[in-house]
Amino acid sequence: MKFLNDKIEFPNIEEATSEGLIAVGGDLSTDRLLLAYKRGIFPWFEDDKAILWWSPDPRFVLYPEELKVSKSMRQFLRNCDLTVTVNTAFPDVIKACASIKRNGQEGTWITNNMTKAYIELHEMGFAKSVEVWQDKQLVGGFYGLDLGNNVFCGESMFSKISNASKAAFITFVQNTNYKVIDCQIYTHHLESLGGRSIPRATYLSYL
Repeated sequence: MKFLNDKIEFPNIEEATSEGLIAVGGDLSTDRLLLAYKRGIFPWFEDDKAILWWSPDPRFVLYPEELKVSKSMRQFLRNCDLTVTVNTAFPDVIKACASIKRNGQEGTWITNNMTKAYIELHEMGFAKSVEVWQDKQLVGGFYGLDLGNNVFCGESMFSKISNASKAAFITFVQNTNYKVIDCQIYTHHLESLGGRSIPRATYLSYL
């Protein structure tokens, strides 16, 4: 594990700990973030703490052709009054992801500096948002990075009503040309949608 300075670099991926921690420190400049994602590394840390950079092995991903949609969810999507859009409200989506309360978490890893950095990445064309609307109100969505290499790096999602984030994710995946969706680490929610763990080396080969 390496302590980063002002120089924009990361150690060899094999230097990561067994938990996947590869470096500490540095900053959230767009240049550093893009370099990190292109090398299979992402930031994840608590507010007011040192920036932690991760590259876990195994990696949790979803292949679009393996997406699972339950019968009840298919019925929900047919009958709901939700509208799904892409890249129409990125700042609102990331701020909603940062502010939504989550079980078992006291705060958020989406800090003010991180929010600012990803909005800048969106303005540069690298970060995308998917929005879910009901009666012209934003009720769910998610955001992530498109590196232009057939990989979408998912970051965070939120729901203000039941199934809103699922509707966003399923609609996005069903209409995507990406080869793989990077989910980073295991969650039961994403496993239920078809996500699975693969060796880090396999994920890095896609990059």
